[in-house]
Amino acid sequence: MQGLLSDSVPAAPNAYLWRICLVAALGGLLFGYDWVVIGGAKLFYEAYFGVHDPAMSGWLMSSALVGCIAGAMCAGTLADRYGRRPSLILASVLFVASAVGAASADGATVFAVFRIIGGIGIGLASGLSPMYIAEVSPAASRGRLVAINQLTIVVGVLLAQLINLWIARPVSPGMDAAAMLQSWNVQHGWRWMFLCGGVPAVFFLMLALLIPESPRWLSRQGRDEQAAVVLARIGGADYARDVLAAIRATHHDHAASGSRRASLLAPDVRPILVIGIVLAVFQQWCGINVIFNYAQDIFASAGFDVNDALKSIVATGAVNLVFTVLALRLVDSWGRRRLMLVGAGALAVIYALIGGAYALHVMGLPVLMLVLAAIAMYATTLAPVTWVLLAEIFPDRIRAQAVSLGVFSLWTACFVLTYTFPWLNARLGPAGSFWTYGLICAAGFVFILRRVPETSGVTLEAMEARLTGGRD
Repeated sequence: MQGLLSDSVPAAPNAYLWRICLVAALGGLLFGYDWVVIGGAKLFYEAYFGVHDPAMSGWLMSSALVGCIAGAMCAGTLADRYGRRPSLILASVLFVASAVGAASADGATVFAVFRIIGGIGIGLASGLSPMYIAEVSPAASRGRLVAINQLTIVVGVLLAQLINLWIARPVSPGMDAAAMLQSWNVQHGWRWMFLCGGVPAVFFLMLALLIPESPRWLSRQGRDEQAAVVLARIGGADYARDVLAAIRATHHDHAASGSRRASLLAPDVRPILVIGIVLAVFQQWCGINVIFNYAQDIFASAGFDVNDALKSIVATGAVNLVFTVLALRLVDSWGRRRLMLVGAGALAVIYALIGGAYALHVMGLPVLMLVLAAIAMYATTLAPVTWVLLAEIFPDRIRAQAVSLGVFSLWTACFVLTYTFPWLNARLGPAGSFWTYGLICAAGFVFILRRVPETSGVTLEAMEARLTGGRD
């Protein structure tokens, strides 16, 4: 295949490459945990803070997204100026601070501030982790290695769900508001849910100090000898020589291209940037994160009580994990484009059925099964593949800034989705809400069919030449 390196390409990732990719992917685990823990704690911290206004409820749920947007805006500049590794270390520090601060908050405002701090960590890690993995990975295994980041996100999601279930004590169906306020869940339980996220955050901080810098970033800084050492550990001396030669060639071609920020608007880059931004927005507006963030509300409207809803939320996390593992096997063999088409088309159909179930007042197990089917399809397709494409489609000279812009678009779209769902659900009802997301998925299918190229098995440098037409 054009763009693959020769016999110097390692047949499979070695232990060293697996280790550094797994450490970088811990950013995804913290992202998943911090993102979902709030779903199980929502009922309890709202009772503690006396939240009754839907606008305040939406703000506390979506405040982390303000930090995500800010972190995404900063990620490209930090990654280019200081390197990928120091930026990942900064993200881990922010995760630790957020876990401790949110757990100890005595007011809604302080709680929101620490959620924003954690959101900044998410905004940094969500772009930097897959980008780092893409830059250290050989072309033949890049898809599944970058998809590990999605796997750790899912592990973080499931971990948060299990911890929420383990910490929360059963809620009596007849418990009145006064008894709820004095319950252990409201007084203490939700704090432990957030504090538990500090444990993996500390591990991420310690391990991030041990990984090397991205060899492509090192080469751009003129530190080719250090880059060669990292590449040799990944694939051997011949592989390091070939990759460095390809990287130097792109640097030579871009010597007169001007600033990285200016080249984001270059004619050869704009079509790629549009693809990245649309895919990032679509991954959020396909609606699946509403199921995670408002899981208790969705299951309650389907006839589940609080205790059943918590168990059903764990079921969603388990399905998410199993099908993300399946995605690791498919993302390189099936290809990115085919998986994205399957995911968009299948979700459009599933959402139509979920909306129909609500419209016909079908309660309980049928809704749960449809929700699990949607999560299974999303976990196999749109969730991992979007991150893979964002990490690999942009030219080297603008990758950090372009990924940062893509992730900024993703989190902006997520903020709009999360903040508007209570309003949308109140006016359209669950049926109308899911039908709306189904239409968005159908539109996404058309866009992917017409605009998204296949990138599986192509080196980053060869892909740059292909997508930009060899021009700067």
